[in-house]
Amino acid sequence: MIADAHCHFFSSGFLTTIGREAGVAENAASVLPGKLGWDAPGTNAELASRWIAELDRVGVSRAMLIASVPGDEASVAEAVNAHPARIVGAFMVHAGAADAAARVERAFVEGGLSTACLFPAMHHVAVDDPRTDAILAVAARHRRAVFVHCGVLSIGARKKLGLPSRFDLRLGDPLAVAAAAARHPDVPMIIPHFGAGFFREALMAASAAPNVYLDTSSSNSWIRLVPGLSLRDVLARALDVAGPSRLLFGTDSSFFPRGWQQAIFEEQRAVLTDLDVSAEDQALVFGGNFDRVFRPTS
Repeated sequence: MIADAHCHFFSSGFLTTIGREAGVAENAASVLPGKLGWDAPGTNAELASRWIAELDRVGVSRAMLIASVPGDEASVAEAVNAHPARIVGAFMVHAGAADAAARVERAFVEGGLSTACLFPAMHHVAVDDPRTDAILAVAARHRRAVFVHCGVLSIGARKKLGLPSRFDLRLGDPLAVAAAAARHPDVPMIIPHFGAGFFREALMAASAAPNVYLDTSSSNSWIRLVPGLSLRDVLARALDVAGPSRLLFGTDSSFFPRGWQQAIFEEQRAVLTDLDVSAEDQALVFGGNFDRVFRPTS
């Protein structure tokens, strides 16, 4: 079984939100795809169906789809409701918003979503801020996961549209995630992209807290920032520190017509095979851990 723990649901709502920043006041969902080189997403139901068709085409059993701007929870909730056996829902939340904790509560309870996604560097709210802790408390109460983006942060759509990215990378420190994980030991805390440049710190976080997971997603282009490091080294060290039961396979797939990024899967599978990782442990990384972490929401 292959399950992808990191895909983006670039809905019409997502395009409408970034369209406001790009000066596209009307019809952003139909105007912006042409500027970005994407297919128009259509309705939430249509985009969900396209994702299911894509997962079927490439042989992926389940995927976590992330509503990728704050306030777009309903889009992916609709996808989860239509395909609960195949789609797990995640959503970006701005921890500094006055209604952040309430939105997370509704997303978990009414939307059936499984994971709240925090972007401290983007939203300028630290992981140890009381507002973030309030969100973690909601996740603990509902036994849901929290994803915390750390390290390098680059959003392709914003770059293509010439939008500024005023991120404070100092706030994306995996060591802060470790401290939060210790305060909330029942909350699975996911650090994507192996910490995206804060690899040593991500390993330290995983070593310190047994509820910290590392997701393997994306091209991991941050590796070029560390002289001499390779994806083989990264996976070997992650397996040594976190073990196969705390790695979540992901691709960071997002828009169509590109679709699911098969090459990322093939590269990671080849590296794990080269490292002589057993079939049983590979099965955990590529799907078993996904099923354990993303519990049923009903």
